[in-house]
Amino acid sequence: MSGIINLTDDSFEKTVTDGTALVDFWAPWCMPCRMQGPILEKVAAKVGDKAKICKMNVDEEQLAAQKFRITSIPTLLLFKNGQVVRQFVGVQDENTLVSAING
Repeated sequence: MSGIINLTDDSFEKTVTDGTALVDFWAPWCMPCRMQGPILEKVAAKVGDKAKICKMNVDEEQLAAQKFRITSIPTLLLFKNGQVVRQFVGVQDENTLVSAING
């Protein structure tokens, strides 16, 4: 996926600490998560360098999901300089996400 950063537990903090980052907590078996993927590609293309668009597989990387109490997927968290400023649960459309990043 071009423009999408695949996060690990090791890279998570470093990635979300500086600037704006949208993190999609997902799993490959989750059909709504798979629907969210192509939408994130479009968001990444639209926002460019304004924000990092990231995915975190909760089956493989569990520490951040536990820290932020992710109980449903897809859950998307919008970080600004390491702080969660918005949370979305369920599939989100492109305009909603772009507006949140730009807002």
